[in-house]
Amino acid sequence: MRIGMWLLAAGLLLSVAARAEIRGQEVSYSDGQVTMKGYIAFDDSVKGKRPGVLVVHEWWGQNDHARSRARQLAAMGYTALAVDMYGDGKTANHPSEAGAFAGEVRRNLPMARARFEAALRTLRQHPSVAADDVAALGYCFGGSVVLEMARMGLDLDAVVSYHGSLALSTPAEPGRIRAKVAVFTGEADPMIPAAQVESFRQDMDKAGARLTLVSYPGVKHSFTNPEADQLAARFGLPLAYDQAADQDSWTRTATLLKEVFGAGR
Repeated sequence: MRIGMWLLAAGLLLSVAARAEIRGQEVSYSDGQVTMKGYIAFDDSVKGKRPGVLVVHEWWGQNDHARSRARQLAAMGYTALAVDMYGDGKTANHPSEAGAFAGEVRRNLPMARARFEAALRTLRQHPSVAADDVAALGYCFGGSVVLEMARMGLDLDAVVSYHGSLALSTPAEPGRIRAKVAVFTGEADPMIPAAQVESFRQDMDKAGARLTLVSYPGVKHSFTNPEADQLAARFGLPLAYDQAADQDSWTRTATLLKEVFGAGR
């Protein structure tokens, strides 16, 4: 009997998987004269509109790390847009190039906001998206971007930063931050020292933000990127993938999105 029930359950899971049709599409949108090249993913078997999620890339640019997260979100029942913050789909092959790309955006917050809002409009206009239900996730450089956007008061339901800088330019002002905010960082990350983490926490608390902050002991920068160890060895950077922290932060993200939207698998 137990074997029969297991086979039935397995059959149901396979049936659900067979019906799931994850679509990944290149998408171009504009910020003034600059063409942005993103990647949108959604489950074509899901009927009706669903929440949308923006995914902002690491300083390397909008590569497969961001795209894979978009596909994971699509499998969870959301429509996700992997954002291009650099324009023309530029990606970096060396830290100096990545730093130059990221620095240009971070030094020009009005430009960063315009590019983010262009992606936000594109996601909201997608026929599968419930335009009033949008969250944003960001990794490394992208983590600081989504936190800046939250502190600017953009209309987002949830914002999640993974190993993103917490030294932000936008003040945390009471009543301005609409989104629920989650921050995942590593205690052994020299790029985001403990003093920076504590200062960020205090600023957000004073602003009355709805903040969840998790600092993983012994975890270094870029802990969600499976290629972090390879990049560390190649360029001598203090990076390291951490499967436990990656999985825990993703599980907590899924829970947050369900709490905010009442949707998702």
